Amino acid sequence: MASPMRSLLTDPSRYLQSFRLFLTNSTEHQCMQEFMDRQLPAVIASVGNGKSTINVLSVGGGAGEIDLEILSKVQARYPGVTINNEVIEPSADQISKYKERVAGTSSLENVKFTWHEETAYEYESRMNAEKKPKKWDFIHMIQMLYYVKDVPATIRYFHSLLEAQAKLLIIVVSETSGWETLWKKFGSSLPLNDLCSYVSSADIKRILDSAGLKYQLHDLPSYMDITSCFTEGNREGELLLDFLTETCEFSKTAPPELKHQVMEELRKPGCSESRDGKVLFNNNLGVIVIEP
Repeated sequence: MASPMRSLLTDPSRYLQSFRLFLTNSTEHQCMQEFMDRQLPAVIASVGNGKSTINVLSVGGGAGEIDLEILSKVQARYPGVTINNEVIEPSADQISKYKERVAGTSSLENVKFTWHEETAYEYESRMNAEKKPKKWDFIHMIQMLYYVKDVPATIRYFHSLLEAQAKLLIIVVSETSGWETLWKKFGSSLPLNDLCSYVSSADIKRILDSAGLKYQLHDLPSYMDITSCFTEGNREGELLLDFLTETCEFSKTAPPELKHQVMEELRKPGCSESRDGKVLFNNNLGVIVIEP
């Protein structure tokens, strides 16, 4: 009998609800913010040297929250220089939120924004058809490589667009995170289909090593409060479980044995720690900075 489980990505509105809840319950953006404040200035220190325009490409820019943080650091390093910021983002909803955020931010006079409502693959196909590949001074792909069909080919393609002083920044979940444990154990039982694949910093390192590319790796500590997942029928908990398993209505559609095993695993030290009566899931991130 076919499993009633289906990928969370088949229901975009539920996916966005669960994703927003994940951001609310986790330190995802705070730990990225800390990286932007402490380490990004060194990463971008030479990307715009001697340039009158700095070209930045955001692949999977979402609603722009992290993008604008990155741009503020580029502005601080290269005051007054024109920044051409292009965004590849397949979700019209996310693009409209991004545009609202830009409209409500004052310090962006020298930044020119262009949005492309398309996937990374569609962008690559369009550029190849136009036969005039554009080069970039800084490219970033933050938490988006799970949604491309061929991760090594995608990295190779965008790496090929780097200028001589440029950098490619990738952020994915860390090999030290609970995601690595959870997905290694249950990935084959979950309905990922072609919509999403599990990728951690370990996979990215393997890809870069086999391509002979130079990179630096930073691990960012982060956690997500999943206490509500253990209260039967709790709506927030159910949405977070959907996000953890990439499964729509996981607690209602998963076979009882699988649900039991996942709930057990989520409490174990490989995934989470208990602190002050809360269950905190290890959401560590891996930041990879790749040289041209």
